[in-house]
Amino acid sequence: MILDWMLVTIAGWLLISLLGVACLRRTWLVSRLLFPAGGLLALVFAVLAVSALFSTPEVAELALGLPGLPFHLRLDALSAFFLAVIGGAGAGISIFAAGYFRHGEGTPPGLLCLEYHVFLASMCLVVLADDAYVFMVMWETMALSSFFLVTTNHRVPSIRQAGYLYLLIAHIGAIAILLCFGVLQANTGLYTFANMRAQELSSFWSSCAFLLAVLGFGAKAGILPLHVWLPEAHPAAPSPVSALMSGVMLKTAIYGLLRVAFDLLQLQLSWWGILMLCLGLVTALFGVVFSAVQADMKRLLAYSSIENIGLLFVAIGLALLFKAYGMIGLSTLALTAALFHVVAHAFFKSLLFLGTGSVLHATGERNLGKLGGLMRSMPWVAWLCLVGILASSGLPPLSGFVSEWLLLQSFLFTTGLPDPFFNMLVPVVAAAVALIAALAGYVMVKFFGVIFLGQSREKRLVEAHDASLLERIGLFWLAAVTVLIGIFPVYLIDAIDQVTQALVGYGLAVTVRANGWLVLAPISIERASYSPLIFLGIVGLGVVLAIVMVRLFYHGRIRRAAPWDCGFPAQTARMQDTAEGFGQPILQIFSPFFRVKREVPSPFDAHPQYRLESSDHFWYWFYLPIARVVERLAIIIAKLQQGRIALYLLYSFLTLIVLLVVIKR
Repeated sequence: MILDWMLVTIAGWLLISLLGVACLRRTWLVSRLLFPAGGLLALVFAVLAVSALFSTPEVAELALGLPGLPFHLRLDALSAFFLAVIGGAGAGISIFAAGYFRHGEGTPPGLLCLEYHVFLASMCLVVLADDAYVFMVMWETMALSSFFLVTTNHRVPSIRQAGYLYLLIAHIGAIAILLCFGVLQANTGLYTFANMRAQELSSFWSSCAFLLAVLGFGAKAGILPLHVWLPEAHPAAPSPVSALMSGVMLKTAIYGLLRVAFDLLQLQLSWWGILMLCLGLVTALFGVVFSAVQADMKRLLAYSSIENIGLLFVAIGLALLFKAYGMIGLSTLALTAALFHVVAHAFFKSLLFLGTGSVLHATGERNLGKLGGLMRSMPWVAWLCLVGILASSGLPPLSGFVSEWLLLQSFLFTTGLPDPFFNMLVPVVAAAVALIAALAGYVMVKFFGVIFLGQSREKRLVEAHDASLLERIGLFWLAAVTVLIGIFPVYLIDAIDQVTQALVGYGLAVTVRANGWLVLAPISIERASYSPLIFLGIVGLGVVLAIVMVRLFYHGRIRRAAPWDCGFPAQTARMQDTAEGFGQPILQIFSPFFRVKREVPSPFDAHPQYRLESSDHFWYWFYLPIARVVERLAIIIAKLQQGRIALYLLYSFLTLIVLLVVIKR
């Protein structure tokens, strides 16, 4: 059975984690042996998951829980799909981590190995869980292990604060998920997913379960207004951990939402889809706008992840809306777009986070204002990151374009909705999605241009070293998958078809296969089609013709000379456009999104400095008021705890009297 071999692989990760503890401070042994072994197991796990996609569902019962509460596991198409993403992306990240982690990261390398592989194993068991008990145990294990990974460099106070914030939001989400399962079991006392599928809840209780799922899984995914942990935790964590959290862990939240909305709930309502559309749209626009004004490269990518999670919510919302109206074919198209973007984002965002890790190790800087010109000294990192940049920008023929193209195709067919209000609203959302995609391209131009192009803003950047061999292998693996699924999307859609058949009872594979692997036509070739290979061929032909024409007509008579520089020859790196300069138009246009604080120098200052700080309104509208209330309550409660036994006896006596009075009544 495939499930048995998967459990063996997970046991292998746990064994590696224990070996890491045994080799606590042997950095070379941990990084050169244990992490590559973990990456190899992740690759094996991905192969097993892909084979499980095309197999019948499997179940298992493990006697690992409490008496009468064994672990129920299930491997079906939905879980196999997400397990393939975890294994595939985890393989590249683990190989990169083997070359990245070294002595002096804060946490001893062996302990880091333990936390890392427990994190991988718990994510896989979350996806395999077939009852609420094992799901919640693994969900909390995933949260705790990732918390310790975020706080790897725990001696820095800001990193500890980021970790505590992440843990707080994670537990708020966990409470909502637990309540969701409580509603789904419908007072039967049985918390297996099989029992939950069998319940026919009313529209009210179905809506309660759905809203709790959106709250719980949205907290883990980083949906507004529960997004605040994400831009704090990612810069605090080591880059491989950031890649694993953004590229992989966020997808477990998407998995949970799909599992509840399309599998455990037997009812889908149209307003659920509209809620998801609105939530996703606001989150995506917020994420891309904040990403555009960041000067920290890891915070920029963190906000970009918020944008992509928003787009996933938009696609899932559209799928729910179509399903509620019985438009199964269009629901399948939207769901296919969401699942394609799950894979695309997992690989290109992991690639970009790992690229920032290489830059950070080579330069010691993550502030964009101090970087520049690194393409000369770090060509491997630059060219491989360029693949992730183009995919994140939604440019053909890479994976990011295919998922966004499928999503926009879903919007083009919404004119058939029976509700005229929805027919009016959905095209507005489609226009906003197109705007978000354009802004995402703007952000990625800033990211790549400021870091890798131009001149070095610091003299020491000239001596920056390129990525190590293991780091290059990890980056190359992620870049290769990003390119391949973009050029051959038909094969990935064929795999996604197994999931959509299970969730909505329909798939696109028959239509897609009918047109061959060269052309992608999700509905029909007359309505819409796209051929990534033909597009790639035209682009390649254009480049070759340009080179040939230059060599043919100039005959080598190219004269090299210093640039004119607009008549001013004394150009310096300080004259280049900065990250802040790139973000100024966005800051001006979307000023209501930001809480802006400017410090403008006086013209008489001997050393003038200009400072601009843009922060999140949600901190001041939502989180700081809650923090003040909690602080005041803590002060009141602290007054009750005076450490005197007489007072505690008095509290017990008064409580007993109150209970007696209540019982007597």
